[in-house]
Amino acid sequence: MRSLPEPWRVKVVEKIHLLPREERERLLRDGGYSLFKIPSEAVYIDLFTDSGTSAMSDWQWAGLMQGDEAYAGARNFFHLRSAIQDIFGFPHFLPVHQGRVAENLLFSTLLTRPGMIVPSNNHFDTTRANIETNQGVALDLVIPEGKDPNANHPFKGNMDLERLRRLFEETPRESIPLCMLTLTNNSGGGQPVALANVRATSEMCREFGIPFYIDACRFAENAWFIKTREAGQENRQVAEIVREVFSYADGCTMSAKKDGLANIGGFLASRNEELLETLTQRLIVIEGFPTYGGLAGRDLEAVARGLREVLDENYLRYRIGQVAAFGDKLTGLGIPIMRPTGGHAVYIDAKALLPHIPALQFPAQALSVALYREGGVRGVEIGTVMYASIDPETGKDLPAPMELVRLAIPRRVFTNSHLDYVAEILEHIRDHRDELRGLRMVYAPKVLRHFTATFEELVDEPVAV
Repeated sequence: MRSLPEPWRVKVVEKIHLLPREERERLLRDGGYSLFKIPSEAVYIDLFTDSGTSAMSDWQWAGLMQGDEAYAGARNFFHLRSAIQDIFGFPHFLPVHQGRVAENLLFSTLLTRPGMIVPSNNHFDTTRANIETNQGVALDLVIPEGKDPNANHPFKGNMDLERLRRLFEETPRESIPLCMLTLTNNSGGGQPVALANVRATSEMCREFGIPFYIDACRFAENAWFIKTREAGQENRQVAEIVREVFSYADGCTMSAKKDGLANIGGFLASRNEELLETLTQRLIVIEGFPTYGGLAGRDLEAVARGLREVLDENYLRYRIGQVAAFGDKLTGLGIPIMRPTGGHAVYIDAKALLPHIPALQFPAQALSVALYREGGVRGVEIGTVMYASIDPETGKDLPAPMELVRLAIPRRVFTNSHLDYVAEILEHIRDHRDELRGLRMVYAPKVLRHFTATFEELVDEPVAV
């Protein structure tokens, strides 16, 4: 069958502009070579994140006009509740303004003493930060293939069940307040988790009496991979797969800024009514009344409609296909990437592309800087800047397992022509890669340092490592 174009028509456009190179150079210097400090209007193609950057549909925009801004009991809350019950099967939920608030509510309540362990396939940055700021241990237990950009495995986001069982057997039950699973596995290249792995993780948690929660940010994309890659699932509807996936969970957190197709919003759901009551009281203190949770009624409506809209299989086919085609194009140009491509982004293997830059000189950050300098393209580092661990003896950074640059593709925003331009910029960088130099970090906070860290470029003298 001939491939189909975008399953939508364009009704509104937003002008973008490529600044002169010297202006991009100035912005990089002034911002300490941090892509977080580049103004949005100075970015030509913004692949920084797919979070909150989706283009909403006419149906969602129509819903904004029906926002009920009552303080309590807004009708849009009930629309969202109905969507969550229909799609995920959870009877109770709390709306929040974005996913990290759901994480904060959950971990600040369940992590009752220092050193408690929360295992997952891979915790993303805000999840990890919310665990660690509550004095917990965020433990990553993804399968070995998930740490190898070249491994050919259809579900590289799977939980390593042997290591999870060993953890459960060797650790007192009271030291593990919950187990999580991230769908898809963002930190590991946007890689999916198999339905069989979700089921097995759930069964193991029940065997040991440990609550099982899902980070549901990209639940629909993960379900599409299950449908297209997992034996026996090919004839099922995505909505049916989603319902089964969440039937195995005790609850979930979600940033609706991803597969909610909205620009703001999220929720926390749980089958534990006693826990929900405790979280409700915390929510009132920090976010607002439980029927709005820090959101305007119009935003509740956008999320309610987006959650239903994202299950459209024509949309998912195009969405995943666009990412795969972009990845194939880069591979054809000799740009090393995480294979196979995931659902929401292409992850460039900066360690392989820039082998002359040591990990502690941040090769993925150097590549991100080069992308903006050469073409006004903004990606994000997922490597040692974001995920370095600390040597307990020396206090110095230990490199992250992978040095990736994530090019996250916002939903329904960029055409394939935009991505062809990005590929051309990367081809130019490939041809001049030996000219790239590493960076020295000159400022970093202790928590989520990649958001506000600043750097300087190394020119002649390499940094001591």
